[in-house]
Parts: sequence; C-alpha cells; structure tokens
Amino acid sequence: MRLVIARCSVDYIGRLEAHLPMADRLLMVKADGSVSIHADDRAYKPLNWMTPPVTLTEQEITDEDGEGIGVQLWIVENSKKEQLRITIEAIHSEMSYDLGVDPGLVKDGVEAHLQQLLAEHIDTLGEGYSLVRREYPTAIGPVDILCRNADGEHVAVEIKRRGGIDGVEQLTRYLDLLNRDELLAPVHGVFAAQEIKPQARTLAEDRGIRCVVLDYDDLRGIESNELRLF
Repeated sequence: MRLVIARCSVDYIGRLEAHLPMADRLLMVKADGSVSIHADDRAYKPLNWMTPPVTLTEQEITDEDGEGIGVQLWIVENSKKEQLRITIEAIHSEMSYDLGVDPGLVKDGVEAHLQQLLAEHIDTLGEGYSLVRREYPTAIGPVDILCRNADGEHVAVEIKRRGGIDGVEQLTRYLDLLNRDELLAPVHGVFAAQEIKPQARTLAEDRGIRCVVLDYDDLRGIESNELRLF
C-alpha cells in the first residue's frame, strides 16, 4: 500500500472525459495495482479510480530546456487504453507499507447461513439454475456463489443481510475480473439480500445486476409449533 498526500489535478481520458482541478488529495496505490484518488469527504468512495490490471508511469515535467520544473506526471493506463493523468504540483507526505495477505471478511452467522441455504436451494434464483461452487476464489477475494442459469451461462452471486451500495461495488469488481476469463464469460451478476436499499437497487440495475430479496425463514423452512413425538 502506497499513500501519497499531494496537491494535484487529475484528468480522465477514455470513453468520457473528466477533470479534477488542482487541490490537496490522497492518492492510493494498492498492491493489486489499483489506483484511486480521494478527497477528505465522501466516506469510502474515491473521486476517481482505475482497477487492475494497469500500468503506472511516473515522470517529471520539464521546460523547453529540459530542466525540471518541480512537477510530476503520473500516467495510469488500463488495457482499454483509458488513462488517469495525475499532475502533482507538490507532495506533502508519502509512505509505503506492506499490509500482507488479508484474511477476508468473516461473515456473521445469518449471512453465512443465507449463503449455505441459497446454495442448497439455488433454484430460488430461477428455474434451471445449478450450483458451481460456494466461495469461488478470485484474485480479489471469494465470490459468495458461482452458479449457472438455465442457458448455461455463469452467474456470480453476492449475498448480504442488508444490501447497500458497497455490496454492489464489491460485486461489480468481481464481475469485472470474472468476465476477463474466457472460460467463464459471460458472467452475470445477482445481488441477493434480505433487504436491499433503494440506492443500491438503482445502482445494481443500472449496471445490469439483478436484485433478489431473500426470505430467510422461507429458505430455512419455518418449523411447526405443533407438538410431536419425533
């Protein structure tokens, strides 16, 4: 993990163009190659970012005589030739630290049980669905469930108790990675939760991700209150 607090401007060059004017920001470069630019608000969401695989080139801007003018240019480019061009006027602080391998999120009992129950009753997602694997491994963490739909296409399922925007973002990253695998693509997404927030549903549907509300009691089967010997 590399953290740089710097006065910078950022230009995105790709399908659209976006510009962040000169200001103090946090630049974050992770071990997986992702680069993100943060302001001191917006909670966890970056102002702009680029997911791996990317290349990061750092160079010093010079004048007509080839002399450095104290300004750096970072060029972050992905496989689609989209670029983040970060012009750094001044670096206030910089540090690097190896965080090591993260053990991943430990799900609470209900969320883990939802995953188990949905895997056992995968046809809850639709007729003809079949399970491939629970906790399907990827380079950025395991997908809760990987299955196939009735057409034989792969479907990645992210399961939450309460589905928020962060869960949609997490599934989006999984889908981006899984769809690069020719043996799996195309991979569709399902965001499944006991409760899905309206903003999360809107974001998911905008990205072509289907939302499914899970009934925990229905999945596990509501036990009868009648007395019985066995």
